[in-house]
Amino acid sequence: MSAKSVHRLAAFRSTIEVMLLDGVLTREEKRLIIRLSSCLKLEPHQPAEIYQAIIDGVKTEDGDLLTAQEQHEVYKTVFEVAIINASLSKDEFRVMAHLRDLFAIDDEEHNLVESELRDMVKERFEDPNMVEKTLNTLRDSVRVVTTLFDNVRKKNNGETR
Repeated sequence: MSAKSVHRLAAFRSTIEVMLLDGVLTREEKRLIIRLSSCLKLEPHQPAEIYQAIIDGVKTEDGDLLTAQEQHEVYKTVFEVAIINASLSKDEFRVMAHLRDLFAIDDEEHNLVESELRDMVKERFEDPNMVEKTLNTLRDSVRVVTTLFDNVRKKNNGETR
């Protein structure tokens, strides 16, 4: 489990900032925002206030600290939403890599999340074709998120390829 100190509102804000790097919030990103705000237990008014603060260039409060378990659940839930909605575009991969970096999710914990999602997919879908399709999406997404995460980690540590 991650042991990094991450604040609830700061996590939401930084993730929205990543989503806004291209200047557009896609339908899939909006879906992730809704789920992220729910996972982070934000008050109903907070997502809009934080979004407006980003647009206006105004600072916001960091909020309270997330526990390691909360960080794990947020990462897993956002990953699940992205996979189930088959919304894994470059933007969503960037969000997942950001959350993995933000929560300091190492390979071992990432593999645990992947395993939990695999089990969830098998329980949720009865159609073997749907299970296989979703598991393939999960496998592909794990490779891409891992690559992006490694690139972010190298960049943050001043390494070059």
